Parts: sequence; C-alpha cells; structure tokens
Amino acid sequence: MVLLGVDPHKSTHTAAAVAPDSQQQLSSVTIRASVPEYRRLLRWARQWPQRTWAVENANGLGRHLVQWLIARGERVIDVPATATSRVRELSRGGGRKNDQIDAAAAATVAHLHGDGREVEAEDHSTALALLDERRVNLAQARVRTVNQLHAMLRDLLPGGAPEQMSADQAAALLRTIRPAGPVEKVGPQGPSPRPRGRGPCTR
Repeated sequence: MVLLGVDPHKSTHTAAAVAPDSQQQLSSVTIRASVPEYRRLLRWARQWPQRTWAVENANGLGRHLVQWLIARGERVIDVPATATSRVRELSRGGGRKNDQIDAAAAATVAHLHGDGREVEAEDHSTALALLDERRVNLAQARVRTVNQLHAMLRDLLPGGAPEQMSADQAAALLRTIRPAGPVEKVGPQGPSPRPRGRGPCTR
C-alpha cells in the first residue's frame, strides 16, 4: 500500500507518494486544477496498484478533485490542515512550508496518527444543501436589490414609492422620473445627498 498525499491549492495540486513502512517519499507531481490534469494525476498514481489518497482539507480547495477521484473508485482520506502542520514542525524542514512537504505530511499523518477521515461520495443530501444555500443567497440578493431601489426612489420622488411593488410597476415608475441637475442624475450613490427641501423631480 502506498499513500498519495495531496496538497491542494486554488490553481494547482501537488501530490507525493509515500511508503508507509519507511515514510520515504517515492515520487511527486504537480498538476493544474483541471479535469485533463486530474486524468494525468490518476495515470501517475496507477503505478501503485494498492493506493490510498490523503488530501489536506478535502472539503475545501480539494473538494472537486476528491469527488472526481471517488467517482472513479479511488479511496480518499481527508486530513485536517492542523495535522499536516504538526508533521511539518517535526520534519527535517523545520516547519517551513512547501507543496511537496505538505503533500507528504498529509499522507504520513493519515497513516500514522489516525487524524484522517474517509471521504464519501456526495449524495442527494449534499445537492439539496447546495440548492438551499443558493436559494438563500438569491433571496438575500433580492432583498438588497429591493432596498436599494426604494432608497433610490426615496431620493428621487417625494414620499418615495409604495412598499409593495412589482418589477413592472417599479420599471413604469422609473420611466416617469426626470432627474433635475447633476446630483439627481448621479442618484443616491453620488457624492452628497439631495437636500430634502427640494421639490419633486417628476414631470
């Protein structure tokens, strides 16, 4: 059995093969974060028929690679970054950080200290959680947009606009506004607010 430690980054991933019995690093490779490079990484790994992947922060920057590997029958262990940090402190590198040391440390920690946790394939519960998160984000974005629209209308219309208003009603109302002067043309994001004593700007 060979452990394949992976240190994932946003644009690149570095993997190191470690022999568990001797903790000797056998080989390493760095790939770009892309599907064609994932295939190259898997081809590199197949020189060891018995292998286990140990990925630092598998639910973070390594999530896409990890799920890609699991979908192809690979066994993957998630290793927390705090565990690889402890190994770096005890390594000959004296705590210095580089991708190969981190990748090898992840593999070593997973085997020796039992800090790793096997990662399972994402299922329908994960998909539902993602959909719920996106729904919440969209709802929050809508609230922000509506609040910004009402703030702008308060600045351009006496009394502002009705609280309950459809998108078509808001568009029709905006078409009736004729800003008077440079400040009103800039709107509420301009350098200074319009004096409240000024008259209406509709025609």
